[in-house]
Amino acid sequence: MTQSLPGWEAQIRMSTQMHKNARLKPPKYSKQAAVLMLLFYHDDQLWMPLIQRPIYDGVHSGQMALPGGKYEAQDKDLLTTALRETHEEIGVKVERDYVIGQLSELYIPPSNITVSPFLAIIPDKPSYIPDPLEVANITEVGLKALQSPENYSEKEVKIHNGQILKAPSYQIAGKTIWGATAMMLSELLFLFDELD
Repeated sequence: MTQSLPGWEAQIRMSTQMHKNARLKPPKYSKQAAVLMLLFYHDDQLWMPLIQRPIYDGVHSGQMALPGGKYEAQDKDLLTTALRETHEEIGVKVERDYVIGQLSELYIPPSNITVSPFLAIIPDKPSYIPDPLEVANITEVGLKALQSPENYSEKEVKIHNGQILKAPSYQIAGKTIWGATAMMLSELLFLFDELD
């Protein structure tokens, strides 16, 4: 991807007030993580897998997410993190040659993590082997569905501390995609709109 990234200009479209506040006061230190937007063609359109986190005692319990996770000391770089975590979580091994770029990093306040999203396009629809400890289910989402205004709404969501947030969200296949995942997808859609 050679064009400049829209970053916050695109991310803000799906941002909650919590994310806006965090942008005004970014932390001095945060943990590093990476996720993979894994695109593939099927039925003449682009799709990608999203995972739903299991219900657990943590800040992202039950949420829709991109496959990925925290940087570990043995990782060569954040792209290694994204590829390793994708393989561990959904059982799909992606070679570096299929990675076409990196989107803007995003700070996630509840977990004090800065996430670097990477974008890959693979030639075939993947087969999944989800890790049940990390993935409750996998939903394939079409970019056309994400681009449709019918699948956008503002929802009230309850976060880990019981607080209610008003969150712009995508409503796809009965799932609510909001927060950092929706913000990263918003930047991806912005880039695809620019290409059209």
